[in-house]
Amino acid sequence: MGAVSGIVAALAGLASAQLAAAAGRPEASPVTAVGGTVVDLTPVAVREWAIRLFGTSDKLVLGLGILAVLAALAVATGLLAVRHLPAALAVTGGFGLVGALAALSRPEASWRDALPSSVGALVSAGVLYLLVTAARRTRPAGAPQGRADSMDRRRFGRLVVAVLAASAGVGIGARRLGAHGSADATASRARFRLPRPTVPAPPVPAGADLRVPGLGPFLTPNQDFYRVDTALVVPRVDADTWRLRIHGEGVTRPLELDLRQLLARPVVEHDVTLTCVSNEVGGPYAGNARWLGVRLGDLLREAGVRPPSQGGTADQLVARSVDGMTIGTPVEAVMDGRAALLAVGMNGRPLPFAHGFPVRMVVPGLYGYVSACKWLAELRLTTFAAYDAYWVRRSWAQQAVVKTQARIDTPRPYADLSPGRVAVAGVAWAQHRGIERVQVRVDGGPWQEARLGTADGVDTWRQWVWPWQATPGRHRLEARATDGTGVVQTGVRTGTVPDGATGWHAVDVTVRALG
Repeated sequence: MGAVSGIVAALAGLASAQLAAAAGRPEASPVTAVGGTVVDLTPVAVREWAIRLFGTSDKLVLGLGILAVLAALAVATGLLAVRHLPAALAVTGGFGLVGALAALSRPEASWRDALPSSVGALVSAGVLYLLVTAARRTRPAGAPQGRADSMDRRRFGRLVVAVLAASAGVGIGARRLGAHGSADATASRARFRLPRPTVPAPPVPAGADLRVPGLGPFLTPNQDFYRVDTALVVPRVDADTWRLRIHGEGVTRPLELDLRQLLARPVVEHDVTLTCVSNEVGGPYAGNARWLGVRLGDLLREAGVRPPSQGGTADQLVARSVDGMTIGTPVEAVMDGRAALLAVGMNGRPLPFAHGFPVRMVVPGLYGYVSACKWLAELRLTTFAAYDAYWVRRSWAQQAVVKTQARIDTPRPYADLSPGRVAVAGVAWAQHRGIERVQVRVDGGPWQEARLGTADGVDTWRQWVWPWQATPGRHRLEARATDGTGVVQTGVRTGTVPDGATGWHAVDVTVRALG
Protein backbone atom coordinates (compact mmCIF):
# COMPACT_ATOMS: atom_id res chain seq x y z
CA MET A 1 0.00 0.00 0.00
CA GLY A 2 2.89 2.34 0.70
CA ALA A 3 4.35 1.76 -2.75
CA VAL A 4 0.94 2.26 -4.37
CA SER A 5 0.45 5.45 -2.34
CA GLY A 6 3.79 6.84 -3.53
CA ILE A 7 3.08 6.13 -7.20
CA VAL A 8 -0.46 7.53 -7.09
CA ALA A 9 0.68 10.65 -5.23
CA ALA A 10 3.42 11.23 -7.80
CA LEU A 11 0.93 10.89 -10.67
CA ALA A 12 -1.41 13.37 -9.03
CA GLY A 13 1.44 15.81 -8.49
CA LEU A 14 2.69 15.53 -12.07
CA ALA A 15 -0.81 16.03 -13.49
CA SER A 16 -1.33 19.12 -11.35
CA ALA A 17 2.07 20.50 -12.30
CA GLN A 18 1.30 19.97 -15.99
CA LEU A 19 -1.97 21.87 -15.59
CA ALA A 20 -0.19 24.77 -13.90
CA ALA A 21 2.48 24.79 -16.62
CA ALA A 22 -0.14 24.73 -19.38
CA ALA A 23 -1.71 27.81 -17.83
CA GLY A 24 1.67 29.55 -17.86
CA ARG A 25 4.72 28.34 -19.78
CA PRO A 26 4.86 24.68 -20.94
CA GLU A 27 8.67 24.82 -20.59
CA ALA A 28 8.19 25.23 -16.81
CA SER A 29 6.68 21.78 -16.26
CA PRO A 30 8.87 19.67 -13.93
CA VAL A 31 9.77 16.97 -16.46
CA THR A 32 10.65 19.53 -19.13
CA ALA A 33 12.58 21.79 -16.76
CA VAL A 34 14.54 18.94 -15.19
CA GLY A 35 15.12 17.41 -18.63
CA GLY A 36 16.50 20.69 -19.94
CA THR A 37 18.82 20.96 -16.95
CA VAL A 38 19.99 17.38 -17.49
CA VAL A 39 20.76 18.22 -21.13
CA ASP A 40 22.74 21.28 -20.03
CA LEU A 41 24.76 19.34 -17.46
CA THR A 42 25.36 16.23 -19.56
CA PRO A 43 29.00 15.88 -20.67
CA VAL A 44 29.53 16.29 -24.40
CA ALA A 45 30.73 12.71 -24.83
CA VAL A 46 27.57 11.33 -23.20
CA ARG A 47 25.34 13.61 -25.26
CA GLU A 48 27.01 12.53 -28.51
CA TRP A 49 26.66 8.88 -27.48
CA ALA A 50 22.93 9.41 -26.89
CA ILE A 51 22.50 11.03 -30.31
CA ARG A 52 24.33 8.13 -31.98
CA LEU A 53 22.31 5.54 -30.10
CA PHE A 54 18.83 7.08 -30.13
CA GLY A 55 19.00 9.55 -33.02
CA THR A 56 16.15 12.06 -33.08
CA SER A 57 14.34 10.00 -30.39
CA ASP A 58 16.84 11.15 -27.77
CA LYS A 59 14.35 13.60 -26.21
CA LEU A 60 11.69 10.90 -25.89
CA VAL A 61 14.19 8.56 -24.25
CA LEU A 62 15.28 11.32 -21.86
CA GLY A 63 11.68 12.03 -20.87
CA LEU A 64 10.95 8.34 -20.30
CA GLY A 65 14.14 8.01 -18.29
CA ILE A 66 13.14 10.90 -16.02
CA LEU A 67 9.70 9.36 -15.50
CA ALA A 68 11.28 5.98 -14.67
CA VAL A 69 13.52 7.60 -12.05
CA LEU A 70 10.54 9.49 -10.63
CA ALA A 71 8.56 6.23 -10.43
CA ALA A 72 11.36 4.55 -8.46
CA LEU A 73 11.67 7.54 -6.14
CA ALA A 74 7.88 7.62 -5.70
CA VAL A 75 7.86 3.97 -4.60
CA ALA A 76 10.69 4.62 -2.15
CA THR A 77 8.90 7.69 -0.79
CA GLY A 78 5.67 5.74 -0.36
CA LEU A 79 7.47 3.00 1.59
CA LEU A 80 9.11 5.64 3.76
CA ALA A 81 5.75 7.32 4.37
CA VAL A 82 4.29 4.17 5.93
CA ARG A 83 7.11 4.20 8.49
CA HIS A 84 7.73 7.93 8.92
CA LEU A 85 5.16 10.15 7.22
CA PRO A 86 6.72 13.56 8.11
CA ALA A 87 10.03 12.52 6.54
CA ALA A 88 8.28 11.36 3.37
CA LEU A 89 6.38 14.64 3.12
CA ALA A 90 9.68 16.51 3.50
CA VAL A 91 11.19 14.40 0.69
CA THR A 92 8.19 15.24 -1.52
CA GLY A 93 8.76 18.92 -0.84
CA GLY A 94 12.39 18.44 -1.77
CA PHE A 95 11.37 17.01 -5.16
CA GLY A 96 9.23 20.09 -5.73
CA LEU A 97 12.15 22.34 -4.81
CA VAL A 98 14.41 20.56 -7.31
CA GLY A 99 11.82 21.04 -10.06
CA ALA A 100 11.31 24.70 -9.16
CA LEU A 101 15.05 25.42 -9.14
CA ALA A 102 15.44 23.63 -12.48
CA ALA A 103 12.63 25.75 -13.97
CA LEU A 104 14.14 28.97 -12.60
CA SER A 105 17.55 28.08 -14.05
CA ARG A 106 16.21 27.86 -17.61
CA PRO A 107 16.78 30.74 -20.05
CA GLU A 108 13.99 33.32 -20.16
CA ALA A 109 12.64 32.06 -16.81
CA SER A 110 10.66 34.21 -14.36
CA TRP A 111 9.54 33.56 -10.78
CA ARG A 112 6.23 32.21 -12.11
CA ASP A 113 8.10 29.23 -13.59
CA ALA A 114 8.58 27.89 -10.05
CA LEU A 115 4.80 27.54 -9.59
CA PRO A 116 4.16 24.29 -11.51
CA SER A 117 6.68 22.28 -9.48
CA SER A 118 5.48 23.91 -6.25
CA VAL A 119 1.84 23.11 -7.03
CA GLY A 120 2.79 19.56 -7.98
CA ALA A 121 4.70 19.05 -4.72
CA LEU A 122 1.82 20.35 -2.61
CA VAL A 123 -0.74 18.14 -4.37
CA SER A 124 1.55 15.12 -4.18
CA ALA A 125 2.18 15.67 -0.47
CA GLY A 126 -1.54 16.03 0.21
CA VAL A 127 -2.45 12.87 -1.69
CA LEU A 128 0.39 10.94 -0.03
CA TYR A 129 -0.83 11.99 3.40
CA LEU A 130 -4.41 11.03 2.54
CA LEU A 131 -3.51 7.60 1.13
CA VAL A 132 -0.97 6.62 3.77
CA THR A 133 -3.37 7.64 6.55
CA ALA A 134 -6.01 5.41 4.95
CA ALA A 135 -3.52 2.58 4.49
CA ARG A 136 -2.52 2.65 8.14
CA ARG A 137 -6.10 1.79 9.13
CA THR A 138 -5.79 -1.63 7.48
CA ARG A 139 -4.00 -4.70 8.80
CA PRO A 140 -0.83 -5.94 7.08
CA ALA A 141 -1.32 -8.54 4.37
CA GLY A 142 -1.53 -12.05 5.85
CA ALA A 143 -2.71 -10.88 9.27
CA PRO A 144 -6.11 -12.05 10.54
CA GLN A 145 -8.77 -9.72 9.21
CA GLY A 146 -12.16 -8.74 10.41
CA ARG A 147 -15.04 -7.21 8.52
CA ALA A 148 -13.81 -3.69 9.38
CA ASP A 149 -10.37 -4.45 7.92
CA SER A 150 -11.89 -5.57 4.62
CA MET A 151 -13.97 -2.43 4.49
CA ASP A 152 -10.86 -0.33 5.15
CA ARG A 153 -9.04 -2.04 2.29
CA ARG A 154 -11.97 -1.43 -0.01
CA ARG A 155 -12.06 2.22 1.07
CA PHE A 156 -8.33 2.48 0.32
CA GLY A 157 -8.88 0.93 -3.12
CA ARG A 158 -11.77 3.27 -3.87
CA LEU A 159 -9.66 6.22 -2.75
CA VAL A 160 -6.83 5.15 -5.06
CA VAL A 161 -9.24 4.82 -7.97
CA ALA A 162 -10.78 8.22 -7.20
CA VAL A 163 -7.37 9.92 -7.08
CA LEU A 164 -6.31 8.24 -10.33
CA ALA A 165 -9.53 9.32 -12.02
CA ALA A 166 -9.11 12.88 -10.78
CA SER A 167 -5.48 12.89 -11.94
CA ALA A 168 -6.51 11.66 -15.35
CA GLY A 169 -9.10 14.42 -15.56
CA VAL A 170 -6.51 17.02 -14.56
CA GLY A 171 -4.07 15.60 -17.11
CA ILE A 172 -6.67 15.78 -19.88
CA GLY A 173 -7.47 19.34 -18.83
CA ALA A 174 -3.77 20.22 -18.95
CA ARG A 175 -3.49 18.76 -22.43
CA ARG A 176 -6.53 20.67 -23.67
CA LEU A 177 -5.36 23.90 -22.04
CA GLY A 178 -1.92 23.44 -23.62
CA ALA A 179 -3.55 22.84 -26.99
CA HIS A 180 -5.67 25.95 -26.49
CA GLY A 181 -2.56 27.92 -25.54
CA SER A 182 -0.87 26.94 -28.79
CA ALA A 183 -4.06 27.37 -30.84
CA ASP A 184 -3.24 30.99 -31.68
CA ALA A 185 0.17 29.95 -32.97
CA THR A 186 -1.31 27.08 -34.97
CA ALA A 187 -3.96 29.38 -36.42
CA SER A 188 -1.37 32.04 -37.29
CA ARG A 189 0.64 29.47 -39.23
CA ALA A 190 -2.47 28.26 -41.02
CA ARG A 191 -3.27 31.84 -42.04
CA PHE A 192 0.28 32.69 -43.06
CA ARG A 193 0.87 32.86 -46.80
CA LEU A 194 4.41 32.81 -48.11
CA PRO A 195 5.26 35.98 -50.03
CA ARG A 196 6.16 35.69 -53.67
CA PRO A 197 9.98 35.78 -53.90
CA THR A 198 11.56 38.94 -55.29
CA VAL A 199 14.50 36.77 -56.35
CA PRO A 200 13.17 33.25 -57.02
CA ALA A 201 15.52 30.28 -57.08
CA PRO A 202 15.90 28.67 -60.49
CA PRO A 203 14.31 25.24 -60.90
CA VAL A 204 16.38 22.34 -59.64
CA PRO A 205 18.50 21.52 -62.70
CA ALA A 206 17.80 18.40 -64.70
CA GLY A 207 20.11 15.62 -63.62
CA ALA A 208 20.56 16.88 -60.04
CA ASP A 209 18.35 14.03 -58.80
CA LEU A 210 19.87 10.77 -60.07
CA ARG A 211 16.82 8.74 -58.95
CA VAL A 212 18.87 5.74 -57.90
CA PRO A 213 16.93 3.19 -55.79
CA GLY A 214 18.02 3.55 -52.18
CA LEU A 215 19.11 7.16 -52.67
CA GLY A 216 16.83 9.80 -51.17
CA PRO A 217 15.39 12.72 -53.17
CA PHE A 218 17.56 15.73 -53.97
CA LEU A 219 15.32 18.01 -51.88
CA THR A 220 14.57 16.51 -48.48
CA PRO A 221 10.83 16.52 -47.64
CA ASN A 222 10.04 18.64 -44.57
CA GLN A 223 8.76 15.67 -42.60
CA ASP A 224 12.02 13.78 -43.23
CA PHE A 225 14.38 16.67 -42.49
CA TYR A 226 16.59 15.95 -39.49
CA ARG A 227 15.99 17.75 -36.21
CA VAL A 228 18.69 18.18 -33.55
CA ASP A 229 18.12 20.73 -30.79
CA THR A 230 17.67 20.96 -27.02
CA ALA A 231 13.96 21.86 -27.01
CA LEU A 232 12.09 19.15 -25.09
CA VAL A 233 8.89 21.06 -25.89
CA VAL A 234 8.77 22.51 -29.41
CA PRO A 235 8.04 26.25 -29.07
CA ARG A 236 4.84 27.31 -30.80
CA VAL A 237 5.21 30.97 -31.61
CA ASP A 238 2.29 33.12 -32.71
CA ALA A 239 3.35 34.79 -35.95
CA ASP A 240 0.97 37.69 -35.26
CA THR A 241 2.78 38.65 -32.05
CA TRP A 242 6.32 37.68 -33.10
CA ARG A 243 8.98 40.38 -32.85
CA LEU A 244 12.67 40.52 -33.75
CA ARG A 245 15.09 42.91 -32.07
CA ILE A 246 18.46 43.80 -33.65
CA HIS A 247 20.89 45.68 -31.41
CA GLY A 248 24.37 45.63 -29.92
CA GLU A 249 27.90 46.70 -30.67
CA GLY A 250 28.31 48.58 -33.94
CA VAL A 251 24.53 48.91 -34.47
CA THR A 252 23.84 52.58 -35.25
CA ARG A 253 20.16 52.09 -36.07
CA PRO A 254 18.59 49.44 -33.79
CA LEU A 255 15.62 47.64 -35.33
CA GLU A 256 12.54 46.00 -33.90
CA LEU A 257 10.40 44.29 -36.52
CA ASP A 258 7.25 42.24 -36.68
CA LEU A 259 6.76 39.62 -39.38
CA ARG A 260 4.92 41.96 -41.75
CA GLN A 261 7.68 44.57 -41.48
CA LEU A 262 10.38 41.97 -42.00
CA LEU A 263 8.74 40.64 -45.16
CA ALA A 264 8.29 44.15 -46.56
CA ARG A 265 11.93 43.78 -47.63
CA PRO A 266 13.07 41.83 -50.72
CA VAL A 267 12.43 38.12 -50.29
CA VAL A 268 14.77 35.57 -51.89
CA GLU A 269 14.76 31.84 -52.47
CA HIS A 270 17.87 29.73 -52.19
CA ASP A 271 18.66 26.01 -51.99
CA VAL A 272 20.90 25.16 -49.02
CA THR A 273 22.05 21.92 -47.42
CA LEU A 274 22.17 22.07 -43.62
CA THR A 275 24.42 19.83 -41.55
CA CYS A 276 24.62 19.23 -37.81
CA VAL A 277 28.05 19.19 -36.16
CA SER A 278 26.94 16.02 -34.32
CA ASN A 279 26.78 14.22 -37.65
CA GLU A 280 29.34 11.43 -37.64
CA VAL A 281 30.99 10.28 -40.86
CA GLY A 282 28.18 8.70 -42.89
CA GLY A 283 25.56 10.00 -40.46
CA PRO A 284 21.98 11.08 -41.26
CA TYR A 285 22.03 14.65 -39.89
CA ALA A 286 22.19 16.48 -43.20
CA GLY A 287 19.29 17.67 -45.31
CA ASN A 288 18.73 19.79 -48.41
CA ALA A 289 15.86 22.24 -48.78
CA ARG A 290 14.65 25.29 -50.69
CA TRP A 291 14.51 28.19 -48.24
CA LEU A 292 12.60 31.45 -48.58
CA GLY A 293 13.50 34.52 -46.57
CA VAL A 294 15.12 37.93 -46.22
CA ARG A 295 18.86 38.41 -46.65
CA LEU A 296 20.38 38.77 -43.20
CA GLY A 297 23.39 40.73 -44.45
CA ASP A 298 21.14 43.41 -45.95
CA LEU A 299 19.21 43.66 -42.69
CA LEU A 300 22.41 44.17 -40.68
CA ARG A 301 23.58 46.86 -43.09
CA GLU A 302 20.23 48.57 -42.64
CA ALA A 303 20.98 48.59 -38.89
CA GLY A 304 24.31 50.28 -39.60
CA VAL A 305 26.49 47.21 -39.04
CA ARG A 306 29.81 46.88 -40.86
CA PRO A 307 31.70 43.58 -41.10
CA PRO A 308 35.16 43.41 -39.48
CA SER A 309 36.82 43.51 -42.92
CA GLN A 310 35.32 46.97 -43.37
CA GLY A 311 36.20 48.28 -39.93
CA GLY A 312 33.23 46.95 -37.98
CA THR A 313 33.72 46.46 -34.25
CA ALA A 314 31.56 43.34 -33.83
CA ASP A 315 32.75 39.99 -35.17
CA GLN A 316 30.00 37.79 -33.66
CA LEU A 317 26.25 37.83 -34.25
CA VAL A 318 24.48 36.18 -31.31
CA ALA A 319 21.03 34.86 -32.21
CA ARG A 320 18.65 34.09 -29.35
CA SER A 321 15.59 31.90 -29.71
CA VAL A 322 12.33 32.31 -27.82
CA ASP A 323 13.38 29.50 -25.46
CA GLY A 324 16.70 31.17 -24.66
CA MET A 325 19.06 29.14 -26.86
CA THR A 326 22.01 31.25 -28.07
CA ILE A 327 23.95 30.63 -31.28
CA GLY A 328 26.99 32.68 -32.30
CA THR A 329 27.73 33.29 -35.98
CA PRO A 330 30.68 35.12 -37.57
CA VAL A 331 29.52 38.53 -38.78
CA GLU A 332 31.93 38.28 -41.71
CA ALA A 333 30.27 35.09 -42.96
CA VAL A 334 26.80 36.63 -42.73
CA MET A 335 27.83 39.74 -44.67
CA ASP A 336 30.25 38.33 -47.28
CA GLY A 337 27.57 37.98 -49.96
CA ARG A 338 26.46 34.40 -49.37
CA ALA A 339 22.73 33.69 -49.09
CA ALA A 340 22.46 34.00 -45.30
CA LEU A 341 18.72 34.20 -44.69
CA LEU A 342 16.13 34.88 -42.06
CA ALA A 343 13.96 32.12 -43.46
CA VAL A 344 10.17 31.87 -43.25
CA GLY A 345 9.61 29.15 -45.86
CA MET A 346 10.91 25.63 -46.41
CA ASN A 347 10.28 23.73 -49.63
CA GLY A 348 7.42 26.00 -50.61
CA ARG A 349 5.58 25.92 -47.28
CA PRO A 350 5.75 27.94 -44.05
CA LEU A 351 8.39 26.60 -41.69
CA PRO A 352 7.13 23.67 -39.61
CA PHE A 353 7.04 24.44 -35.88
CA ALA A 354 9.78 21.85 -35.31
CA HIS A 355 12.03 23.72 -37.76
CA GLY A 356 11.59 27.20 -36.36
CA PHE A 357 8.28 28.80 -37.37
CA PRO A 358 7.85 31.68 -37.87
CA VAL A 359 11.50 32.73 -38.50
CA ARG A 360 14.84 30.95 -38.34
CA MET A 361 18.39 31.55 -39.56
CA VAL A 362 20.03 29.69 -42.45
CA VAL A 363 23.70 30.41 -43.23
CA PRO A 364 25.36 28.25 -45.94
CA GLY A 365 28.73 26.73 -45.15
CA LEU A 366 28.54 26.66 -41.34
CA TYR A 367 27.38 23.90 -39.04
CA GLY A 368 23.94 24.44 -37.54
CA TYR A 369 25.15 25.09 -34.00
CA VAL A 370 26.88 28.28 -35.19
CA SER A 371 24.39 29.41 -37.82
CA ALA A 372 20.89 27.94 -37.77
CA CYS A 373 19.01 29.44 -34.82
CA LYS A 374 15.34 28.40 -34.79
CA TRP A 375 12.38 30.30 -33.29
CA LEU A 376 14.42 33.48 -33.64
CA ALA A 377 13.67 36.37 -31.25
CA GLU A 378 16.80 38.51 -31.01
CA LEU A 379 20.02 39.34 -32.87
CA ARG A 380 22.78 40.96 -30.83
CA LEU A 381 26.11 42.16 -32.20
CA THR A 382 29.14 41.47 -29.98
CA THR A 383 32.59 39.84 -30.19
CA PHE A 384 33.82 36.28 -29.80
CA ALA A 385 36.18 37.52 -27.09
CA ALA A 386 33.31 38.97 -25.06
CA TYR A 387 30.70 36.21 -25.26
CA ASP A 388 30.50 32.43 -25.60
CA ALA A 389 27.21 31.06 -26.96
CA TYR A 390 25.47 27.98 -25.56
CA TRP A 391 27.43 25.26 -27.35
CA VAL A 392 30.78 27.03 -27.06
CA ARG A 393 30.40 26.88 -23.27
CA ARG A 394 30.09 23.11 -23.73
CA SER A 395 33.43 22.43 -25.43
CA TRP A 396 32.49 23.11 -29.07
CA ALA A 397 34.52 25.48 -31.24
CA GLN A 398 33.48 29.14 -31.55
CA GLN A 399 33.50 28.91 -35.34
CA ALA A 400 32.97 25.82 -37.46
CA VAL A 401 33.01 25.59 -41.25
CA VAL A 402 31.28 22.48 -42.63
CA LYS A 403 33.81 19.73 -43.45
CA THR A 404 33.81 18.09 -46.88
CA GLN A 405 31.98 14.77 -46.69
CA ALA A 406 30.86 11.97 -49.02
CA ARG A 407 28.26 9.52 -47.77
CA ILE A 408 27.33 6.12 -49.18
CA ASP A 409 23.54 5.68 -49.02
CA THR A 410 23.28 2.49 -51.06
CA PRO A 411 24.11 -0.32 -50.61
CA ARG A 412 23.40 -0.23 -46.89
CA PRO A 413 25.94 -1.50 -44.34
CA TYR A 414 26.11 -5.32 -44.17
CA ALA A 415 23.87 -5.68 -47.22
CA ASP A 416 23.63 -9.13 -48.81
CA LEU A 417 24.07 -8.56 -52.56
CA SER A 418 23.84 -10.61 -55.71
CA PRO A 419 26.94 -10.68 -57.91
CA GLY A 420 27.01 -8.43 -60.93
CA ARG A 421 26.35 -4.78 -61.51
CA VAL A 422 25.57 -2.83 -58.30
CA ALA A 423 24.88 0.90 -58.11
CA VAL A 424 26.96 2.44 -55.33
CA ALA A 425 25.43 5.88 -54.69
CA GLY A 426 25.16 8.64 -52.14
CA VAL A 427 25.53 12.36 -51.54
CA ALA A 428 28.51 14.65 -50.96
CA TRP A 429 28.59 18.16 -49.53
CA ALA A 430 30.98 21.05 -48.92
CA GLN A 431 28.59 23.95 -48.50
CA HIS A 432 29.68 27.28 -49.99
CA ARG A 433 32.59 25.53 -51.73
CA GLY A 434 30.72 22.98 -53.81
CA ILE A 435 31.68 19.45 -54.84
CA GLU A 436 34.04 18.90 -57.77
CA ARG A 437 34.39 15.10 -57.74
CA VAL A 438 33.59 11.94 -55.79
CA GLN A 439 35.69 8.79 -55.87
CA VAL A 440 34.95 5.25 -54.68
CA ARG A 441 37.25 2.33 -54.01
CA VAL A 442 36.76 -1.32 -53.12
CA ASP A 443 38.88 -3.18 -50.56
CA GLY A 444 41.54 -0.47 -50.47
CA GLY A 445 42.14 -0.64 -54.24
CA PRO A 446 42.52 2.26 -56.66
CA TRP A 447 40.09 5.14 -56.50
CA GLN A 448 37.41 5.14 -59.20
CA GLU A 449 35.55 8.21 -60.49
CA ALA A 450 31.86 8.38 -59.65
CA ARG A 451 29.33 10.15 -61.86
CA LEU A 452 28.03 13.33 -60.27
CA GLY A 453 24.54 14.70 -60.46
CA THR A 454 24.18 18.18 -61.91
CA ALA A 455 25.26 20.88 -59.45
CA ASP A 456 22.58 23.16 -57.99
CA GLY A 457 25.03 25.86 -56.90
CA VAL A 458 27.78 25.58 -54.31
CA ASP A 459 25.53 25.53 -51.24
CA THR A 460 23.82 22.17 -51.78
CA TRP A 461 24.93 18.59 -51.74
CA ARG A 462 25.48 16.63 -54.95
CA GLN A 463 24.27 13.15 -55.60
CA TRP A 464 26.70 10.65 -57.10
CA VAL A 465 26.69 7.06 -58.39
CA TRP A 466 29.37 4.53 -59.36
CA PRO A 467 28.60 1.24 -61.17
CA TRP A 468 30.37 -1.62 -59.41
CA GLN A 469 30.83 -5.06 -60.88
CA ALA A 470 30.42 -6.98 -57.64
CA THR A 471 32.19 -10.29 -57.19
CA PRO A 472 31.45 -12.94 -54.54
CA GLY A 473 32.90 -12.39 -51.07
CA ARG A 474 33.00 -9.76 -48.38
CA HIS A 475 33.99 -6.27 -49.49
CA ARG A 476 34.53 -2.81 -48.08
CA LEU A 477 33.36 0.20 -50.08
CA GLU A 478 34.82 3.65 -49.32
CA ALA A 479 34.02 7.09 -50.73
CA ARG A 480 35.74 10.47 -50.65
CA ALA A 481 34.97 13.87 -52.14
CA THR A 482 36.94 16.80 -53.50
CA ASP A 483 35.48 20.24 -52.88
CA GLY A 484 35.21 23.12 -55.34
CA THR A 485 38.55 24.56 -54.23
CA GLY A 486 40.36 21.32 -55.14
CA VAL A 487 40.90 20.11 -51.56
CA VAL A 488 40.44 16.35 -51.14
CA GLN A 489 38.47 15.08 -48.16
CA THR A 490 40.83 13.78 -45.50
CA GLY A 491 40.85 10.13 -44.55
CA VAL A 492 41.96 10.89 -40.98
CA ARG A 493 39.18 9.74 -38.70
CA THR A 494 38.18 12.17 -35.94
CA GLY A 495 35.10 12.57 -33.79
CA THR A 496 32.52 15.32 -33.92
CA VAL A 497 33.96 17.43 -31.08
CA PRO A 498 35.00 20.26 -31.29
CA ASP A 499 34.18 21.25 -34.89
CA GLY A 500 32.89 18.29 -36.87
CA ALA A 501 33.87 14.75 -37.81
CA THR A 502 36.36 13.81 -40.53
CA GLY A 503 37.24 10.58 -42.34
CA TRP A 504 36.05 8.47 -45.27
CA HIS A 505 32.69 6.75 -45.06
CA ALA A 506 33.03 2.97 -45.39
CA VAL A 507 30.36 0.31 -45.90
CA ASP A 508 30.93 -3.44 -45.53
CA VAL A 509 28.82 -5.71 -47.73
CA THR A 510 28.63 -9.39 -48.68
CA VAL A 511 28.20 -10.60 -52.27
CA ARG A 512 26.71 -14.07 -52.56
CA ALA A 513 28.51 -16.75 -54.52
CA LEU A 514 27.20 -17.70 -57.96
CA GLY A 515 24.73 -20.59 -57.97
